[in-house]
Amino acid sequence: MEVLHVFVLIFAGFMGSFAQEDLQNQVFVFPVESDSAAVVLKATIPHPLTSFTVCLWHYTFLNREITFFSYATPTTDNDIILFKPKPNQYTVYVGNALTTFILPEQQHGKPAWEHLCASWESSTGLVSLWVNGKLLPRAGLQKGYSISNEASIVLGQDQDSILGGYEAKESFVGEMREVSMWDRVLTPAEVCLAFSGCNLSDYLINWRALSYEIQGYVVVQPYFTSCPR
Repeated sequence: MEVLHVFVLIFAGFMGSFAQEDLQNQVFVFPVESDSAAVVLKATIPHPLTSFTVCLWHYTFLNREITFFSYATPTTDNDIILFKPKPNQYTVYVGNALTTFILPEQQHGKPAWEHLCASWESSTGLVSLWVNGKLLPRAGLQKGYSISNEASIVLGQDQDSILGGYEAKESFVGEMREVSMWDRVLTPAEVCLAFSGCNLSDYLINWRALSYEIQGYVVVQPYFTSCPR
C-alpha cells in the first residue's frame, strides 16, 4: 500500500505539468524505431474501470510487432494494451490476459490509414474490435475483472514498468491521430460516428482537448493525406 501511495503522489505531480490542446487535424508522427519515443497521456479516471472503449487512427509500414496504446497500473503493466503482432492480426490485453483477432484477407492490403476501436466490459467479459468501421467476431476475456484507475497511459510503446521498460522492437513507427477513450462500451452507432470523425461525449481521453507530454522523438504535424486529383 505504501508503494502505491508513493506512486500516486509522484505520478500526480508529474501529470501536473501537462497542458490541454485541441489536436483536431493534427497527427503524432513517430519517425524512427526507438526505445524512448512515446506520448504520455493524462486522463482523469475517477473510478476503477469495468468497461472501456479506445479508438484511434494509425498509418504505418511496419510488418513487425507494434504497440499503439498502453495502460499500465502499479500491479499490472498490461492492464489495457492495443497491440499488432502481425500485419493481419490485432491483440487486445485486459489485466495481462489477451485475445487476438485475425483480419479477413480482404481487409488486409496495402498500408493506409486504419481506424481501430477496441472495447471490453466486465459483466460479460466480451471484447469487441472494430477495424475501419467493421466489427470482427467478439471474444471473451477477464469476465468480472476491474481495471485500476491509478494508471499511466502511453502511445507508441509497451510499458513493462510505469512510464518505462520500452523496447524498440515493439515501438510504433508511423502516424497516429484521433486517439480517444471512454469508460463505457460505445454503441455500434457511436463507433460509426467516431469512424466518421464526429465528436461524442463523456470522454476519458479527448483528442480535441488532449493533455499530453512527448517523450523522445515524436513530432506534432498537420494531418495531410494527398493532393486532390
